[in-house]
Amino acid sequence: MNTRRDFLKKTGAGAAGLGLAATLPFDLFAEAPAKKLFFDISLAQFSLAGSFFSQKLTNIEFPALAKNTYGISNIEYVSTFWNGKGGDKEYVKELKARTDDLGVRNVLIMVDSEGELGHPDAATRKQAVENHYKWVEAAKELGCHAIRVNLDGPGTDEEIAKAGVGGYGSLVEFGQQAGINVIIENHFGPSTDAKWLVEVMKQVNNPYAGLLPDFGNFVRRERMEEMTIEAFKNAKVIATFDKYESVKAMMPYAKGVSAKTHGFDAKGNDTETDFVKMLTIIKDSGFKGYMGIEAEGAVMKMFGVEGNYPTEEDGIKLTKALLEKVGGKVS
Repeated sequence: MNTRRDFLKKTGAGAAGLGLAATLPFDLFAEAPAKKLFFDISLAQFSLAGSFFSQKLTNIEFPALAKNTYGISNIEYVSTFWNGKGGDKEYVKELKARTDDLGVRNVLIMVDSEGELGHPDAATRKQAVENHYKWVEAAKELGCHAIRVNLDGPGTDEEIAKAGVGGYGSLVEFGQQAGINVIIENHFGPSTDAKWLVEVMKQVNNPYAGLLPDFGNFVRRERMEEMTIEAFKNAKVIATFDKYESVKAMMPYAKGVSAKTHGFDAKGNDTETDFVKMLTIIKDSGFKGYMGIEAEGAVMKMFGVEGNYPTEEDGIKLTKALLEKVGGKVS
């Protein structure tokens, strides 16, 4: 099963976005946090998906852009944008040298398209596990604390969980040997159900296993064998889960948080997520890690979704400002 990132790549989606430069609530940026935030802000590479897919931006340029344009010194990579260089040790060393020179911290690598860790066939599952090894090694070299993986496969939720405990659990053990956490995002399939994820965590029972709660992705669609625009549009929604209760359930296992945004109102508030409510849940859990900005307004535009969505640049700036404002209030 491929991912939404594969879908965007295959459909040739560009970096189009509806600019909000003239209407950005700059008063939001002027509001400094009242005190030190209980979390650190990082920038997820997928916030710039259009620029990467259109090759306007390369992976090696990402660290400098994050720091110099957005003032963010913690970054999260997406394996898709490495253009097959995940196992290139010289490339990884060059990337590490660049981030060291910039004073940028490499946080994690989001890994896609390396096979299904919950596949029922043992040989297929084993290959998927081994396909992830190079990303664990790259993360270690870069100084990341984790890689993010997907957990899915064919079959019922129970069958995927049983196979996943074996496949994912094996990968976690490999990560443990390298000192790298292997964490699952609520992304698609059964992973959109926080209760299912928590049960997997309990069965794997390893301190290097964990979750990456994402403010979105709590809508489950039927499994798509092909990632095309039509298939996605026609995919039936089979379940929707409450995002606040889901994140609350995931937080005891969270080793990072993905602060996803799409659109904003005139005051700079997210139109889909109550950040005060969400960040209060996260703070009350005792979390003190990285909160990754994953601004997908421009991606929505790429999907052809109607709405006043921000450009990549505006989306990142608005999400950062909102995290600083709300984070300052609840810290």
